[in-house]
Amino acid sequence: MRDDPSVVDLVRRARDGDKGAWDEIVERYATLVWGVCRRYGLSGPDADDVGGAVWLRLVENLGTIREPAALAGWLATTTRRECLQLLRSKKRSVPIEDLEVTDSGSPAADEWLLVEEQRHALRMAFAELSVRCRELLSILFEDPPPAYTEISATLAMPVGAIGPNRKRCLDRLRRSRSLDDLRPATPAGIGHG
Repeated sequence: MRDDPSVVDLVRRARDGDKGAWDEIVERYATLVWGVCRRYGLSGPDADDVGGAVWLRLVENLGTIREPAALAGWLATTTRRECLQLLRSKKRSVPIEDLEVTDSGSPAADEWLLVEEQRHALRMAFAELSVRCRELLSILFEDPPPAYTEISATLAMPVGAIGPNRKRCLDRLRRSRSLDDLRPATPAGIGHG
């Protein structure tokens, strides 16, 4: 998904002002935006307002999206934020855990959206790591993972340093602000330790 050439091409063409590309983006991803709105229990008019805000944000930010192939994740995250903003502005509180799916055919779509949101956040957090950490973690998470002696030779890193470096890199990844929205909410005054 990361290097999906069709999405990358659509984003590039839309950045260049191609109306057909814009129309195709809207057509391709409108269901995604609507699905996120339904997940937050928004009525038709509220969902339309959120959808309009999302497409406006895309127009404003299309040139700054670092990974065009991750457009679906960007749209899902932006839609979620717009939904929360709308709910806050109406002084309604809707706990995410208590939301119920109203369309019996949508649980799989909701699960897919959550997974895509998580993947997008993780990609963003991973991109924030140093090149050395990205290289190390990429190698360690290959399937099957190579032997430490092979990793040592590839990265010119002593075998004994692989484990500690892995831990430091994963700790940095866990602390990334890109993953903040995936962390459970903590009561005021309590940090993430």
